[in-house]
Amino acid sequence: MTHVRTVLVVDGDNTMRETLREQLTRDQAFAVTEAASAREAEASLFNGGRSFAAVIMDAALPDGDGHDVCARLRASGLSMPVILLNGANRVSPADDTITIAKPFRLSELMTRLHARLGLDRIAPATSATISIGRFSLRADEKALLAPDGARIRLTEKETAILTFLHGKNGQPVSRAELLRDVWGYNPAVTTHTLETHIYRLRRKIEADPAKAALLLTDAGGYRLVRD
Repeated sequence: MTHVRTVLVVDGDNTMRETLREQLTRDQAFAVTEAASAREAEASLFNGGRSFAAVIMDAALPDGDGHDVCARLRASGLSMPVILLNGANRVSPADDTITIAKPFRLSELMTRLHARLGLDRIAPATSATISIGRFSLRADEKALLAPDGARIRLTEKETAILTFLHGKNGQPVSRAELLRDVWGYNPAVTTHTLETHIYRLRRKIEADPAKAALLLTDAGGYRLVRD
């Protein structure tokens, strides 16, 4: 039986809390308790905080500074790991606190959380070669290799899109999910940004970009055809 660990998610942004809750509960190792402010977080932490395996907290809360909440948490004797979503390059004085700068990838956050809690999680195989149609994707080199030896360079985001879609085993992925995982939580990034990257990818991998056979539009998002 999987041991479920409860994570306290603290953020004043309702959309961000919902995104983190969805991502964490999709992983059956976690349950989520939410707080929208420093006051709510401290109420939860100081009235049964030892039940939390970890805390994910925004540094800029509506009624206080996440760094200060961390300091009070440590002063009270609570020692669970804290992941501080920090928009600035400020080092937290609290022990056992991981700072992730915004915008961030959800996959990065989950990998860091699993690692800190000592849970098994397979990290993305960025050094592996992935087959995409007639191409071989070398994610660590950000390149596609054609059978004739031709090498097509990819951007970091193009590589991340192909790797993420490949990992979904041919299932469609919504635009919102792609934006969250590839670009991280960043309200400034729009679906137009994603569509532009998809357009450029199709020009690189499709025999006829106007009649896509590999990178398909499906179910309000995209999917990658797997052989």
